[in-house]
Amino acid sequence: MKVPVSILIPIKNEAHNLPRCLAAVSWADEIFVVDSNSSDGSQAIAEAHGAKVVQFDFNGIWPKKKNWSLENLPFSHEWVFILDADEVMPPESEAEFRAIVSNASQAVDGWWINRRFMFLGRWLQHAYYPNWNLRLFRHKLGRYEKLTDVNTASGDNEVHEHVVIQGGRTARLKCEMDHYAFPTVDVFVEKHNRYANWEARVATDRYLKASGAGLQDSSVGLRRRLKNLSQKLPFRPALRFLYVYLWQRGFLDGIEGWHFARLHAMYEYLCVVKTFEQRLRLAETRPQELQAQPQIPVSSSI
Repeated sequence: MKVPVSILIPIKNEAHNLPRCLAAVSWADEIFVVDSNSSDGSQAIAEAHGAKVVQFDFNGIWPKKKNWSLENLPFSHEWVFILDADEVMPPESEAEFRAIVSNASQAVDGWWINRRFMFLGRWLQHAYYPNWNLRLFRHKLGRYEKLTDVNTASGDNEVHEHVVIQGGRTARLKCEMDHYAFPTVDVFVEKHNRYANWEARVATDRYLKASGAGLQDSSVGLRRRLKNLSQKLPFRPALRFLYVYLWQRGFLDGIEGWHFARLHAMYEYLCVVKTFEQRLRLAETRPQELQAQPQIPVSSSI
């Protein structure tokens, strides 16, 4: 029997990743692939694996793909699991998911899952590990947090937002998933250029909330607050390097950990200079609005 859970996979041109991703969740009773008009055959691949393909047309601001899907897709099951195309579930996840979603007296409404990153041909065991995301939850209760109303110039999918469960409890899954986010350095740079756009625009939005206390996981909330604190400090790129390489013990990941930390320092610098650029533009077009903003810009979770 299939596991009575709905899988949601947002994509755009993921023909390379989809077969591996879909094969790993073939045990799920329902799979939705939400596409953004891919041109590489992704839709045909998804349909060949039995997934239901839905097209999403972004209006440029809000909602983005995952929240739109949670609001509009006709899920057959109470539980939904959100999976990116470059993520792969382990075989043992089937049994754990079955036990959770089949338990009618389940007191937990959302589950965090850890993931490890493949980088330069090596699984990182320290840098960006652990990396918890709330992905399995009762779909009527969970939505991605809305951190800004502005156009973030980062694409049509959520970037660093987390799911928040309304009035429910959360816990952590035992299984971990593999994340093939950065198959090449080129991909890392392209993605983090978009992420830096998001960081800069969110940091200059005066409506952004400053606390990560609502994220329902103490370690994730702490990282959000540390990130907020770092906005006040000088030498942010150096601090990001030290955070990844020393605090997270990326040095134990060998030369790959060194390069990973250095690239994240470069990313932090992009965030700094793009935020500066955004504030210059805002000063030219809406100086009164800029003056009304808080002095400490706030950004995403680390």
